[in-house]
Amino acid sequence: MAPLLKRACVFRMALGATMCLCVAFALPARAAEATEVFADPSKIAAIGGSITEIVFALSEQDRLVARDSTSRYPEAALGLPDVGYMRQLSPEGVLSVNPSGILALHGSGPKEAVDVLKTSVPFIEVPERYDREGILEKIRIVGKALGTDVKADALAAEIDARLKAGEKQTSAIKERKRVLFVLSMQGGKILASGGDTAADGIVKLSGGVNAIDGYSGYKQLSDEAVITARPDVILMMNNAGPGVSDDELFAHPSIRSTPAGAARKVVRMDGGYLLGFGPRTADVIRDLAASLYGGQAAD
Repeated sequence: MAPLLKRACVFRMALGATMCLCVAFALPARAAEATEVFADPSKIAAIGGSITEIVFALSEQDRLVARDSTSRYPEAALGLPDVGYMRQLSPEGVLSVNPSGILALHGSGPKEAVDVLKTSVPFIEVPERYDREGILEKIRIVGKALGTDVKADALAAEIDARLKAGEKQTSAIKERKRVLFVLSMQGGKILASGGDTAADGIVKLSGGVNAIDGYSGYKQLSDEAVITARPDVILMMNNAGPGVSDDELFAHPSIRSTPAGAARKVVRMDGGYLLGFGPRTADVIRDLAASLYGGQAAD
């Protein structure tokens, strides 16, 4: 494993629940079969925060026997047994709750653990895409898997309407803010979001422009790259790993040399909320757009 990738993976584990949603190294999502359904959906282990949220939004939480550590919303989910971080699963831990099926967000791992789980228990992988259709697809796949298609269709229609309203809210914005999503500043090195990530997707849905392009996933940036990106706003998670104060952020030489640095403009949001791409994403669009544009986003 390359040193940069290894360091980023270690950092993601330190962030716990929020980092699964970040998907720091974007993986192409396998399209799930729309016809996949559990023969026995009575005891489901949910792996992935958005999966757990969707099950609760469908009012099917009584089927859950476990969750992973990234599943921290709604609060009632915290009462379920925790089988560990979704990218570092242990087959023994997951199987200890005796599930009749496993619903896992794409990217769950490691591969060796997932391979064991797939041979032990009915396993349905739910794809992850960072756009409106991706959210609706997740809802429908989860609903199909649980045998609650009608409820899933109704939820998808409701969420679709709310997401479209959010997109309409930001569509008329003419001067779009350039947003730099900073995942970490360990050792003074800025790890930032490129394309094909949850951060990239939510910035675009909220009417912003990702200040970084030219690569997928997350990458450490040189000072020159940060200055060249010319971000108007820095976007960060407020509950992920060692905190970075505003003073520390804007004291960084490259950040200080950007429009965001000059204006000391930073937006911080809960990572699970910001990057979840689940039932609450329409609210995220509203809140992030308001932080970026104020009343302009509501016109």
